[in-house]
Amino acid sequence: MSDILKRIVAVKHDEICAARATRDQASLRRDAESLGGVRDFVGAMRLRAGQGRAAVIAEIKKASPSKGVLREHFVPSEIAFSYEKGGAACLSVLTDVQFFQGAAAYLEQARAACSLPVLRKDFMVDAYQVYEARAMGADCILLIAACLDDAQMADLEALAHSLGMAVLVEVHDGDELDRALRLNTPLVGINNRNLRTFEVSLDTTLGLLDRVPADRVLVTESGVLGRADVDRMRGAGVSAFLVGEAFMRAADPGQALADLFS
Repeated sequence: MSDILKRIVAVKHDEICAARATRDQASLRRDAESLGGVRDFVGAMRLRAGQGRAAVIAEIKKASPSKGVLREHFVPSEIAFSYEKGGAACLSVLTDVQFFQGAAAYLEQARAACSLPVLRKDFMVDAYQVYEARAMGADCILLIAACLDDAQMADLEALAHSLGMAVLVEVHDGDELDRALRLNTPLVGINNRNLRTFEVSLDTTLGLLDRVPADRVLVTESGVLGRADVDRMRGAGVSAFLVGEAFMRAADPGQALADLFS
């Protein structure tokens, strides 16, 4: 685990302890289990790809540790509406507070403004967060292989699925990919960002492409900034993308999405 991930995971454990002090897990679980209306994240991705179109998970992200604030005028409901109009298949909303200036309320606001399935983008390390995700309305959670051992990934995946949510498992290299493929989820994200140096290379996805079984949905993450990047990925057979920064800096994020993937 990189130093930045170690710091983030330590903060997550502190946040969970603080949250448990104000609300017990049993109460949170009741809310999560009683909240209906889960949207089909996997189905939305497969439908778009099956039509021969790019399946885009459009990200709502105010800031990042490496780039700082990406968008000063940040209204999640407006961004979500714009993304849906621009052709996104799903949304991703950052809920991490300390490192990405996110919030649970951002996910709730974004989801209420559109009909798209929504991923809670955060660093999931405990069952409490999975119940939290469903209670706030998330349709999918992210599991980052670099943060979790095999047993933790399997347990968190099983819990998410029991609540009706999808799981996107994120990897950065071949060893993590092998571990991720032991899970049941069809959604496999390959992050092109090196978590130690923060350098980004699309070669990460291209180098692992042949190792992803055909029945999985490969999502390339980070580094897709221009039309040449999209053409390169599409030419290699990649049909699913998670993109945030390129859209967050645009005046109209949904129009930027439509222009990039037209």
